[in-house]
Amino acid sequence: MRIARRANDVSLSVTLALDARAKALMAQGRDVINMSVGEPDFPAPALVQDAACKIIRSGQVRYTPAAGTPALRAAVAKYLTESRAVPFEAQHVTVCHSTKHALSGAVLATVQAGDEVLLFLPAWVSYVEIVKLAGGVPISVPSRPDLGPDFAAIRRAITPRTRAMLLNSPSNPTGYTWSRKEVEELAAIAKEHDLTLLSDEIYRRLIYEGEPDCSPASLGADARSRTVILDGASKSYAMTGYRIGFVAGPPEVAAAVERIHSHLVGAPNSVSQAGYLAALETEPPEVEAMKREFDVRRRFLIPELQKLGLATPMPRGAFYAFADVTPYLDARGSTGFCEDLLEQQNLALVPGSAFGVDTHVRLSYALGLERIRPACERLAAFLASHPRAPAAARR
Repeated sequence: MRIARRANDVSLSVTLALDARAKALMAQGRDVINMSVGEPDFPAPALVQDAACKIIRSGQVRYTPAAGTPALRAAVAKYLTESRAVPFEAQHVTVCHSTKHALSGAVLATVQAGDEVLLFLPAWVSYVEIVKLAGGVPISVPSRPDLGPDFAAIRRAITPRTRAMLLNSPSNPTGYTWSRKEVEELAAIAKEHDLTLLSDEIYRRLIYEGEPDCSPASLGADARSRTVILDGASKSYAMTGYRIGFVAGPPEVAAAVERIHSHLVGAPNSVSQAGYLAALETEPPEVEAMKREFDVRRRFLIPELQKLGLATPMPRGAFYAFADVTPYLDARGSTGFCEDLLEQQNLALVPGSAFGVDTHVRLSYALGLERIRPACERLAAFLASHPRAPAAARR
């Protein structure tokens, strides 16, 4: 059977592929420590579970409107109004199956064939493929050495075909969190060149120090008019398997995503919507406890990586460390590094090549210290058995 070109041109998610390999090894009885997938190791809050069970037992698990239930859209609008400090209404919101689903809908709604979308490296693995599926052209923009935005490089990357810029703060895979000043500069560039700002804010509640996250939508009328917020329940509420998120922005964008999704998927999951609504109506106490625990892990892991001689900036947000392993790479780059590490030490990490930066690896600390400690020991043993490669032997 012939497979459409758009499907053949899309690569499988590297993070999910590595997670699958790690789980296959576990099924063989190997003690694998899996730091490859960014999934909180906490259950969803009790009130979320109760709400989901309640609607299931009621028997009223039915189709909902394509944009989500009126109650959830209103609750998301209220949450946005309070957290982004600008007024939102239900008409600005379309509920989606996940933040990834929200992103795909927003890209399909705003990017036409041939439009260029700027992605700031290192960038989450799915951004490139989602832009390509929409017919757009992903343009990778390198970051500064500290993994922050390089505005000179951003300006150089803009052409007459540039349509949008995709901001992810806090970042996956680095945890880098943009300052308000940096977001303001990006918004100024967007205004100067009339660009859409796709703002992936899924990790915004997981910031551990310094100033809070700044959404472009909070910066005034112009920035708000060109910003599309992408957010959801997966990370903040440990609701990854529930698959629920939203698009929020100008009403015409929310309506466009609703129309697209009405045909592609019909409507969001009614059970997950009930759980998310419960979390938005009453702040679960588990959320702050989970955040505190992530911070404890962050403060343990980063210094351990630095002690191993791996340059690793201290991230302000999310739950990832992005370590530079350049001295240990051979011609296979970070992919070969991670493959060998998994097979030899039963430790699963994600190669930086998946994020467009082949000199690094990503470690997720969404697992307990009782696993992070031996993970660091395994990484140390691996590095000790692999002398630093001469520069000529690398890429």
